[in-house]
Amino acid sequence: MKQKIIISSALVLLLVLVAFMVKDFFFSKPDNTNPYRFELDNIREGDTTKAVYSETLQIKTTLEEIHGLTTDSLGRIYVSGKDGIEIFNSSGKVETKFKIDSTAQCIAISQNGKIFIGVKDHIEIWDKSGNRLSRWASLGADAVITSIAVKGEDIFIADAGQKVVYHCHVKGYLFNKIGLKDPATGVPGFIIPSPYFDLGISKDGNLWVVNPGRHSFEKYKSDGTLLTSWVKASNAMEGFCGCCNPSNFAFLNDSLFVTSEKGIERVKIYNTDGTFLAVVATPDQFEEGTTGLDLAVDNQNRILVLDPAKKLVRIFEPK
Repeated sequence: MKQKIIISSALVLLLVLVAFMVKDFFFSKPDNTNPYRFELDNIREGDTTKAVYSETLQIKTTLEEIHGLTTDSLGRIYVSGKDGIEIFNSSGKVETKFKIDSTAQCIAISQNGKIFIGVKDHIEIWDKSGNRLSRWASLGADAVITSIAVKGEDIFIADAGQKVVYHCHVKGYLFNKIGLKDPATGVPGFIIPSPYFDLGISKDGNLWVVNPGRHSFEKYKSDGTLLTSWVKASNAMEGFCGCCNPSNFAFLNDSLFVTSEKGIERVKIYNTDGTFLAVVATPDQFEEGTTGLDLAVDNQNRILVLDPAKKLVRIFEPK
């Protein structure tokens, strides 16, 4: 008899639990919130640091999509994107534009004026008249080229798909690979959750590479030796957060980093040791969700920001 009472009580309790579950299923609204998104929104709304730069010029592009931005020693501004390249003078007037048969995800200019573009898995070289001079072989089926830096005969190529930097000769042959994980030499390996992987060559001739999944910058010799690095992982304004930031960077005065981010659309300045210095542009100056804020600095030390959402090159100068 006692055993029957225990079983009956357990059955009643089970029925009550099922009833609550059915009620919740049919009458409660599903929780579709993304906690990561909520965290970013809180950071964006709480970001009250004032920018010390102001926007002084906007240059409208005519490409269907824009992805890459760079400048040359004369202050000309180059924009690459879907099916074309546009070149502007320093005042924003179009000097020339020409069609290409692909989408140029990134762009760099050599000292002799040749235009290097990254087209998914390979490099192409063009002149300013719209003539393709060469097309390199594919770096592999998984290659996703996101950044190029040119110094003399040395070409450095960031491949987000295969998580490596290629050091090549200007004629296309490979010298060596940089950044592959190697505990013996202290190279941590690149963590690249999304196709944002930038690099650049500093005035001293060394290579700086963003390791976006680690929120860090790494400095290498051309032979792949890791010289130094700094990390700035934080939800505060002074750091980088999210899955993979910073997304892009450029050198200012050859001794400072200008950085941009995705998730929280902002542009900032850091010293070469990672010390946060200033804000260039705040999230409320961009459409929410804008990605691909490529950066360049021209010969007047103006900071140029590519805005793919508005199809603009936006120029910022100190207030």
